[in-house]
Amino acid sequence: MKTVIIETDRIYVPSKARKLLDRDRVDTLAEDILENGQKSPIQVRLGQDRYVLIEGLHRLEAVKALGEKSIDAVIVQARRH
Repeated sequence: MKTVIIETDRIYVPSKARKLLDRDRVDTLAEDILENGQKSPIQVRLGQDRYVLIEGLHRLEAVKALGEKSIDAVIVQARRH
């Protein structure tokens, strides 16, 4: 899979995922990203005029907390039920 750079404001976070957000974990990840860079990309899928977050909520929020406007991501196929 190829890593691409996506603007953070183009990523939609489903409300179900937002409920799992742990601010302490975001702060810890932000410190790590500041010191070592983003180690692994988040996963998103294509939605209508945006990307939908699949995996990497805490990494996304940590990057936003650092004031970054973009993040490394991998675009994956939508899961079929």
